[in-house]
Amino acid sequence: MANIWARKSIAVLEAEAEEPEVQALTTHTGVPLKRTLSAVSLVALGIGAIIGAGIFVLTGHAAAANAGPAITLSFVLGAFACAFAGLCYAEMASTVPIAGSAYTYAYATLGELIAWIIGWDLMLEYALGAVTVAIGWSGYVVSFLKNLGIAVPQEFAGSPFSYDAADRVWHATGAIINVPAMLVVAAISVLLVVGMRESARANAVLVAIKLVIIVVFIVAAAPFVTTTHWVTASNPDGAFIPPNAGPGQFGLSGVLRGAAVVFFAYIGFDAVSTAAQEAKNPKRDMPIGILGSLVICTILYVAVGFVLTGIVSFDKLNVPDPIAIGIDAVGLSWLSPILKFGIILGLTSVILVMLLGQSRVFYSMARDGLLPRVASRVHSRFRTPYVTTLTTGVVVMVLAGLLPIGLVGELVSIGTLFAFAIVSVGVLILRIKEPRLPRPFRTPAVFIVAPLGALSSVFLMFGLPFDTWLRFGIWLLIGLLLYAFYGTRHSRNALRSPA
Repeated sequence: MANIWARKSIAVLEAEAEEPEVQALTTHTGVPLKRTLSAVSLVALGIGAIIGAGIFVLTGHAAAANAGPAITLSFVLGAFACAFAGLCYAEMASTVPIAGSAYTYAYATLGELIAWIIGWDLMLEYALGAVTVAIGWSGYVVSFLKNLGIAVPQEFAGSPFSYDAADRVWHATGAIINVPAMLVVAAISVLLVVGMRESARANAVLVAIKLVIIVVFIVAAAPFVTTTHWVTASNPDGAFIPPNAGPGQFGLSGVLRGAAVVFFAYIGFDAVSTAAQEAKNPKRDMPIGILGSLVICTILYVAVGFVLTGIVSFDKLNVPDPIAIGIDAVGLSWLSPILKFGIILGLTSVILVMLLGQSRVFYSMARDGLLPRVASRVHSRFRTPYVTTLTTGVVVMVLAGLLPIGLVGELVSIGTLFAFAIVSVGVLILRIKEPRLPRPFRTPAVFIVAPLGALSSVFLMFGLPFDTWLRFGIWLLIGLLLYAFYGTRHSRNALRSPA
């Protein structure tokens, strides 16, 4: 236990990132991950994760339950926090170009215990992120098939449970299991096992289609935007920020809650950092991938949020497929199936990046001995961490078939914000402890940006309900017990150096 604060030196991390001779010594199978990703691929990877869940799934939920038309302010507030965290991530990713994202960064700056907490948190974040989007994907698929005259029985296209946050009770929905959500997770998991290059190519195609679909939606729906849709039973005056109806329900607290709910949609740049060990030139390309994807996606988020709440009353948007509802509302029936199909492909790329990120964090922790080492095995032919990819796929598939979307989304958001806060603190500590360390990208005004990144993330965390904090605390407690009884005894860093 004396080694729980031991840091993993930058020299060791850089050695583990070498390809292929040195890395072969640090992987138990002797098979290194394959470097195939360019700067463009990394930007596409980030857009693949960022553009999807927030626009296509949670925009409607957050507008209906929290912010109303002010969902655009929620996105701006989320982007504000992301800008600070993104700059910190860019510095860390270029300085420590190895798989693992915030987990690896925390190991280098704050010690093994904090690294474990972050890694355990990231596993929850990415897995439930994939679950959230898979549920939304299912909603759009069912709607798309309905346009084609194919009816999917509701019993096999939804969660068997719903959760009432106000009363804190579960209800049976009458559904049995969400089959479409489970099928897409299974298919993508197989693709990720087959290879990183193939996955990146598929993601690039999906991202291109997705961006075209978003632009088409904005251009086609913009002429129908009117503030009359802001008038609802809870907002009779049609205010941009509806009057407060309780903690987190409209008003300024609702804008804050909305920002916290949709925040997980911005974790695309975090997902980019998990692939650092598979980038061709990570020291140059990682900052481009992280910051480039963040800027592009923030602009699109704000535009879509404004248009969507201007063509449909926000109280009608608490559905898994809000864009589909918007297109149907303005009467563009000819465009509806095309957009829905494009959205389905777009959400597919989000699930791909979420599963990619989770499996790489899992792989990194197992490689360090903090989880069973079997999970660090790399496939001899495909050179992908197939054990973690398949394990993640099975767990996500089961959860996607059973859980409701609102509950899952809030858990993902709190995990994301926690990781962002730790990375921001870690950058500051590394600047102080190792000021002469080569940094291909340096966070500007780091002594201002890093604290603001941490504080803004914590501020948004407090916008989430108590139940979400409670579930998050239980998850972290389970993780600490696992670390105490397994991780401390098998840590390779602890065995490498005396206490």
